[in-house]
Amino acid sequence: MTESYVKKLAAILLDAITDKDPLVQEQVCGALCALGEAAPEEALGACEEYLRQHEKLAHPYRTMILRAMEVVVSSHIGELDKAKARAVTLLASSEMTRAKELVCDWQRAASNVLVAVGKRFVGTVMEELLSKFQPGALPHCSVVQTLANLAASNVFGMVPFLTSLLSTMLPMLGMAKHDAMRVAFCCALQHFSESILEYLADLDQAPDPTVRKDTFATDMLSAYDILFTHWLQSREAKLRLAVLEALGPMSHLLPGEKLEEQLPKLLPGVLALYKKHAETVHVSKSLGQILEAAVSMGSRTLEPQLDSLLAALHAQICAPVESSSPLVVSNQKEVLRCFTVLARCAPDRLLAFLLPKLDASNERTRVGTLQVVRHVINSAASQMEVKKPFILSSMRLPLLDTNTKVKRAVVQVISAMAHHGYLEQPGGEAMVEYIVQQCALPPETELQKLGPDSEDLTADSVRAVSVSALYLVSTAVDRMSDVLWPYLLAFLTPVRFTGALTPLCRSLVYLAQKRQEVGAEAFLIQSDSNVTLPSPYAITARLLTVSSQPYMGDGRGAASLRLLNALHRSIHPLLGQRWATTIPPLLEHLDEFTEETLSQKEWEEKLLAFLRDTLAVVSDNTWICQLSLEMCKQLPCYNGLPQEKNFLYKCVGTVLGATSSKDVVRRQLRELLETAGHQEEAEREGLACCFGICAISHLDDVLAQLGDFMRSDVFRKSTGIFNIFKERSENELEKLKGTVILCYGHVAARAPRELVLPKVESDLLPNMFHYFSTKVLGIKVETKDPALKLCLVQSMCMASQAICNNAQAGSFHFSRKPELVAQMMEFIKAEPPDSLRSPLRKKAMLACTYLVSLEPALEEQVRADLVRHCLHSVLSVLPDPEGERDHQESLYLDTMHALEDLLTSLLRRDMTPQGLQIMVEHLRPWIKSPRGHERVRALGLSACLLRHFLDHLRVGALVPFHNLGLLIGLFSPRCADLWPATRQEAVSCVYALLYLQLGYEGFARDYRDDVVERLLTLKDGLVDPDPDVLFHTCHSIGQIIAKRLPPEQLISLLLTMFEGLGDPDKNCSRAATVMINCLLKERGHVLLEKVPELVTVLRSKLRDTREEDILKAAQHSVYLLASQHCAAVVASLLGSPLPFDSHTCTLWRALAVEPSLTTQVLGLLLDKMSRDVPFKETRAFLLSSSPGREATLLPLAATCALYEVMSAPASGPAVLGLYPQLFAALLLRVSCTVGVVLPRTLQAKERRSAAVAPAPRTLEPCSSAVEALQAMLLRGGSEDVVQRMELEGGWQLLRTSAGHEEGVARLASAMAKFAGPRLPLVMAALVCTQGSIYEIQRVTSTGFLAELLNSNVVNDLMLLESLLDSLAARQKDPCASVRRLVLRGLANIASGSPDKVQAHGPQLLTAVLGGLDDGDDPHSLVALEAMVGLARLLDLMEPQDLHPVLPHVAIRIRPFFDSEKVELRSASIRLFGHLNKACHGGGCEDGFLEQVVGGLVPLLLHLQDPQAAVSSACRFALCMSGPNLKCEELAAALQKHLREGRGLHFGEFLNCACKLLMHHLPDLLGRLVSTSLFYFKSSWEDVRAAAPMLTGFLVLHAEAEHRPQVDLEPLTAALQLLLKDPAPLVRVKAAETLGRLGKFA
Repeated sequence: MTESYVKKLAAILLDAITDKDPLVQEQVCGALCALGEAAPEEALGACEEYLRQHEKLAHPYRTMILRAMEVVVSSHIGELDKAKARAVTLLASSEMTRAKELVCDWQRAASNVLVAVGKRFVGTVMEELLSKFQPGALPHCSVVQTLANLAASNVFGMVPFLTSLLSTMLPMLGMAKHDAMRVAFCCALQHFSESILEYLADLDQAPDPTVRKDTFATDMLSAYDILFTHWLQSREAKLRLAVLEALGPMSHLLPGEKLEEQLPKLLPGVLALYKKHAETVHVSKSLGQILEAAVSMGSRTLEPQLDSLLAALHAQICAPVESSSPLVVSNQKEVLRCFTVLARCAPDRLLAFLLPKLDASNERTRVGTLQVVRHVINSAASQMEVKKPFILSSMRLPLLDTNTKVKRAVVQVISAMAHHGYLEQPGGEAMVEYIVQQCALPPETELQKLGPDSEDLTADSVRAVSVSALYLVSTAVDRMSDVLWPYLLAFLTPVRFTGALTPLCRSLVYLAQKRQEVGAEAFLIQSDSNVTLPSPYAITARLLTVSSQPYMGDGRGAASLRLLNALHRSIHPLLGQRWATTIPPLLEHLDEFTEETLSQKEWEEKLLAFLRDTLAVVSDNTWICQLSLEMCKQLPCYNGLPQEKNFLYKCVGTVLGATSSKDVVRRQLRELLETAGHQEEAEREGLACCFGICAISHLDDVLAQLGDFMRSDVFRKSTGIFNIFKERSENELEKLKGTVILCYGHVAARAPRELVLPKVESDLLPNMFHYFSTKVLGIKVETKDPALKLCLVQSMCMASQAICNNAQAGSFHFSRKPELVAQMMEFIKAEPPDSLRSPLRKKAMLACTYLVSLEPALEEQVRADLVRHCLHSVLSVLPDPEGERDHQESLYLDTMHALEDLLTSLLRRDMTPQGLQIMVEHLRPWIKSPRGHERVRALGLSACLLRHFLDHLRVGALVPFHNLGLLIGLFSPRCADLWPATRQEAVSCVYALLYLQLGYEGFARDYRDDVVERLLTLKDGLVDPDPDVLFHTCHSIGQIIAKRLPPEQLISLLLTMFEGLGDPDKNCSRAATVMINCLLKERGHVLLEKVPELVTVLRSKLRDTREEDILKAAQHSVYLLASQHCAAVVASLLGSPLPFDSHTCTLWRALAVEPSLTTQVLGLLLDKMSRDVPFKETRAFLLSSSPGREATLLPLAATCALYEVMSAPASGPAVLGLYPQLFAALLLRVSCTVGVVLPRTLQAKERRSAAVAPAPRTLEPCSSAVEALQAMLLRGGSEDVVQRMELEGGWQLLRTSAGHEEGVARLASAMAKFAGPRLPLVMAALVCTQGSIYEIQRVTSTGFLAELLNSNVVNDLMLLESLLDSLAARQKDPCASVRRLVLRGLANIASGSPDKVQAHGPQLLTAVLGGLDDGDDPHSLVALEAMVGLARLLDLMEPQDLHPVLPHVAIRIRPFFDSEKVELRSASIRLFGHLNKACHGGGCEDGFLEQVVGGLVPLLLHLQDPQAAVSSACRFALCMSGPNLKCEELAAALQKHLREGRGLHFGEFLNCACKLLMHHLPDLLGRLVSTSLFYFKSSWEDVRAAAPMLTGFLVLHAEAEHRPQVDLEPLTAALQLLLKDPAPLVRVKAAETLGRLGKFA
């Protein structure tokens, strides 16, 4: 029985092996393997029998079966008896040799079976193979391959056979004519040789320790002759490679003398293959093995071959490579392995060959050679030891190579040399210098040299490799410490090593610290002992200067400072302790910032302070003088580095300022003036800074040197033949003058204040103007150089600032002031008005700013001209194009700040309202300019002036601010300017003006007015481009102005604003209108007195304009009319054509101004809306026989009017008074307009209107009703209801037939939550409509009332009983939807009033059970609602009411588990879970167990339901069913795997569940399996696949004694049928289960 059943299962699976789907084939193969696990011999027998019986089975399927057999054999080789092993061997041998031609997969699978068997039964397999490996006849190719694989997999078992095998094989070699056969023989010889070598290597563990290598020598020699002499010459590349792979290991087994004899032929033969094969790794590997064999036996014939060997190997290493190719990388490794072998046996010949190649012209040759040199330095260190000087001397040429790849290779060689002691030899210092040179390379240069098409762009750059090498050599190679210290110090000062400073400093810091650990004497630098080392002064100057650009060169600032700190003892003995406290804060400062955020000026000041502190600590004049000399000496080194040179000049000035030697100061200053590069702006500025800093301590000496220099020959023009260079010499002279003028300016700015003031007019200014092109101070000299102008202006600015900052400036009478101001104005006027290219006008205005504050005061006309020219020069500059924006914007901002400072300086001279008015009048044309950039700049200046006036306001008595109205009238309309920035500046102006008024009224300066402060919060609204937001903000600004404006200023303000109505900027004119209306409303009654006139204006303007002021007038007019003739106005407006135009809508909204009037209007409109029928039945003629519905006009118009009235905010009180009536009427209006269309006349009209311009609101009946309902709720104080509905999409649902019920429910829920106090009256109004003749109105009212029960508010309001009675009365309603909603409402008590469920339990249960049995609903929707409702109620009902009906309910809902409708499946399964939950601990588990067991299989399988809702319901139901199965472990597993939120691995869970079921409830096996059979025919693919999966796991975990429970015949037949299922997944699972049934065999 057992054997026959396994065979039957195997037969079924084997029949399915021909499935077209590869996954199914794989699973069938896996199932066969599973059968093999249960009964290996039977499974193997079935496979064997099947293959023998199905001779014509295609080879791909035979291959799959053989693969399964291999797995079974490999897994159970120890369980097979010899007979079965022989049977399998015979079959596999037959399969392998069945086809004479080569069928790789099939024959390989059969061969693998033989190899698997041969791991234990090597004799049996060899017996069979040898029967097909007879002398005199060529065997099958696969036989030879199998022998080879056997030798590789079972070394100890196969080597004893090899002697006979080789003797049989050797004659066959000559018979093999086909390349495939020859390849197989080569493979066999390769594996045989490798097996022999492995056997001999582990001889102590071998079964026969007497085996010797020479046993195989003769046979291997014979084979070698054929392979090398004949086969290696084949044209077939595959055969040549196979020969090569065999010759490598074979060479170790050849007799020594024969190998020696063959080497002269063998090596050239192998080398020749390099040219024949693209993938040369096999050649290189074989060559390496041959070389190792030759070297190991001490070959003498190898030496003549060295030249050719080296040439060929070198060509390989120099060949172009693709680093991404693994084969190429492997080949390089094998080639380098060959070089290692040669380096150990012939180092002299190797180096003699390699080192001349370093001078080759080909880049790859040089790079490859260096790669080999590096490799042999590392791999043959002992042989290379005595060659170190030779190798070092050979590296001289590569050190000069400019190729980037060669450089990188050289660095790598030097790094290897450092580790092996080469750099300690003579010539090693050149290697170190080379690495430093490469560290100094700029990164961009490297990329340029590589080029865009370089093969090696992704490799590390030369600089990066060099930096890493330098640091590694410095820190990781102990022997290099004495080589590098102090030698590396020599590279600090040369300019060409600037790029290497950071890595140099890091290495030196490490070496210095290491020296300190050894001892002080070892650390000190003896500069005199080695003249190549820089002096302490040079190191100090160099490191301090480069620190000024701290983030360049990978952070050289921090590295330089750390090195300074490390060298403190060598620089000066007194600095150690001081620098230990001053350098760390500098480093912390650098850590806190980045290159983008660091303030360069602040950083330089910190470094100069550090320098001053250092000089103070040293306090040695000789040392300081030496430092100054060194700094001056280094100045030319920074040509082309303007920032560093500028800083070095400052350092020179600082050091000279600290020296006490006057001669040194004068000599150095003179030398600086004579040697400076005056053509460079940065250098002129740096030199001037130097003089200024030095003047702090040596003012007289500095001025004397400047005077001597100006009188020297440098300033005298040459004559004669040299006049051909006149233009050039004049240009240089102008630059020289600029330098001197700048020096005077910096001297004035930095020298002690008490010393400067007496020298301004007597010394500084005359000398500044001495060489300038203007008639000032009686001197006139022509000049054309704009840079000279800039120098003079800048120096004037510094001098003026110095005067102003002097304590005696108040008493100083500057007689030259008018002339200087006039000169600055000339400079400003000469600048182009529409562009800004230099800081000249900025500096000129700064100079004027300082000059204005000095005495004597400027004349009024001069002041006016100055303001006018400056405004025109700055405000008219055009905005910059995008490409130049960053630089120009910065320059313009600086210029604007200078203009602000100048205007505020002028204002300070007349701090009165009149003075302020004068300044604003200058700005007025720019404030009203048609160009936006001019307006925003003018408003910004105005705001700045007003802020300054406010900050410095001094009111001696309570005086009026008489021009407040004029100024506010000018600025406030600009709050709506087209430019957002202008708007905000205008608000700032108004803000300042109102505080000025408060100041003039006597309030303290720090007083903050809440009303005025609101202006700041309104600024954000001015940025919004939405006009509504903008003008609303303007209205708010108007209100603030109205509240704080003095009464006497109202008229002037209004007049000024009325002028603004004609502003070309329409936004500003509209803003003026808004503010005028606001002022009139808040402060005057003029509007009330002018009503008739305004209504007349309205009638004339409505047709032409839509300005806000006219709309306001219209609203007020309609209000007056309606207050007297309400009904007539309403009737008249209702007669307006639909849809209402914007004017009509505006007039409707005007009726909501006053509550009593609004109440009348709403009552009239409700009456109009309810009087007529909501729609008329019609037939779509010629299109459909079904009736349609058209809206009636009067109710439609009344609905639209209600919306317009209630959309006005003022309608709120009236809406509150009519809240229930409006709500009920509009809700029912919505319900009876769902699906209703417009009358045909209006449809045509709306289509025409839409073609012209889309209307703001649709006239569609239902949408109109919904919008009216929304407006009613908003005005009735139920904004939260509207928002909740909007968030939940409820309004959109209300409009559609499909979503109307849900929309009503969401509306009821929102009302219950946010409008509870309104519900009693609303409910009363709706209950009255439940008997409506319109079915849709009954559905709507019932749905609303049903949803109210979902909230506890009905219980709080004592509405529960009445609501239940109202719903119970509709249980027999002819409409199924009403009956369904009644059930929903009754179930909602579970959520809204759970404590009342028990009191009404019998009534609720009866209603729900009646719903389950509702026979008048063909779609079972009432039953669905009953199931959902009962699930909600179960937990709250009395157990005695519930337990008797549980089995009945379970039986009633069971058919729905497999319903086609997802809702029914989900609801029934979830209810089943609740039924299980109701049984927990209630004593009814035993009675309900039958239902639980019956539902177990459907629940497990529907976990794979395609609908997520059903799957989730199954999770819940299974979790609830667990406790009723009386198995705690199973219940816990269900909870663990199926809890909500946890991802479910279905296979893992099903396996676990079945395991527990079979362990604890084994008697259910038969029932569960038979139930799952039903689902083998399920319509859902995933469920159909899960059913056999469930069966398979049950079988897997069932004990053998429970096998009788399962009727295997129908189960097997059903699974066999599933193997033909159209879904591959189902077939896969069926095959898997069939494999597991082997357990029952």
